[in-house]
Amino acid sequence: MQYDAVIFDLDGTITESAPGIMNSVSYALNSMNLPVPGEDVLRAFVGPPLVDSFMRFIHLSEADAHTAVKKYRERHTVIGWKEALVYKGMLRVLISLKRAGVYVALASSKPLPLCEKTLDYFGLLPLFDKLVGPEYSASSSDKELLIKQALPEKYNRACMVGDRKFDMDGAKRAGIEAIGAGYGYGSREELMDSGADYYAETPDALLKLLLPEDKHAPGFFISLEGSDGCGKSTQLRMLTDFLNSAGASLTVTREPGGCPISERIRSLVLDVKAMGMTDECEALLFAASRAQHVRDVIRPALKRGDIVVCDRFVDSSIAYQGAGRNLGPWVREINERAVDGCMPDLTLFLDLDPDEALRRRISANAADRIESADDGFMRRVYSGFKNLQNEAPKRVISIDASGEIEQIYTRIRQTVIDRLVQLSIRTGNSEG
Repeated sequence: MQYDAVIFDLDGTITESAPGIMNSVSYALNSMNLPVPGEDVLRAFVGPPLVDSFMRFIHLSEADAHTAVKKYRERHTVIGWKEALVYKGMLRVLISLKRAGVYVALASSKPLPLCEKTLDYFGLLPLFDKLVGPEYSASSSDKELLIKQALPEKYNRACMVGDRKFDMDGAKRAGIEAIGAGYGYGSREELMDSGADYYAETPDALLKLLLPEDKHAPGFFISLEGSDGCGKSTQLRMLTDFLNSAGASLTVTREPGGCPISERIRSLVLDVKAMGMTDECEALLFAASRAQHVRDVIRPALKRGDIVVCDRFVDSSIAYQGAGRNLGPWVREINERAVDGCMPDLTLFLDLDPDEALRRRISANAADRIESADDGFMRRVYSGFKNLQNEAPKRVISIDASGEIEQIYTRIRQTVIDRLVQLSIRTGNSEG
């Protein structure tokens, strides 16, 4: 019987939070004119309640420990909490659990407002049914009590996933199973000696313990589209940085190109020395590149559960060659075999006036062969993208690309988070 309730710790289980915690402990001790210990001692602060850690590892009195915690929070609540990363693979673990209808909660010794802020920052908050943690004013926290508060009223089989002995001991005292997160900050010996029923070396191994393979979330395919100069490259970099920080198993690729054979085609089709290339030859080369790319890169990545982010895909051929080169529906026909049914789950169309987009592009770099086409070409391409958006409004989402970079990124980030949340509930509701 699979688990129907899973409780997670935060630091060292969902987030790799040591840098922010260690830096903030150092800040607190420096502020109190106290010596800063070595990295091994600083790392021991990850997980346990802070007051207890300052008393145990720095040998402070209880009163001084409370002072140290206040100093710690001066830094950690402003910048330290942002120095964390979600462990690679954890995003798929959480999405898979929610798709399977499993109750997911957090029981952390970290202050509850900070837990909520951290999960929201990484886009993970909607994947949790309940968060439990102490308030800032609490002097210490009992892990057993936190776990019991996090559990649902009714469940058949529950577990606590954590990386320290406090998590394992708290789970056993709360009457549920304990899974040691071996990728966190506790040793295998610490976790097993403190009562772990199972041990997961990686988030992927954890997923296999929690759910049968047929319930693991599938891969998710995102493409970015738009006229040259719309800011797509900048936004793709910002999006992939965010997804990496949020614990995604990520494959980032591009078209034309993305694999050795397709990259060789790319160099030919964009070469300004190939000005004599016919429109039909160009379209067929793009389709050939795409066929190889799908089979060598995209489909294998989706099969292993990755989020694939691709800089352009088949929509570019429909817009550039179909509309821009006036080749019409024939471009769709030759690409049907090339993509073999492998289409993006989400396409982000960066919508920018084509004249402004071209001005930006040419001012940044010399135009390639395609960008050197006649004045009306880019406007036809833009119209082609707009038509695609009208044809597939659920897949192709228009993003206003005329604002500030951060504003555009915020729109893209929220759109992607919303779609990943939708992915997490696609089967969860039907299975109860």
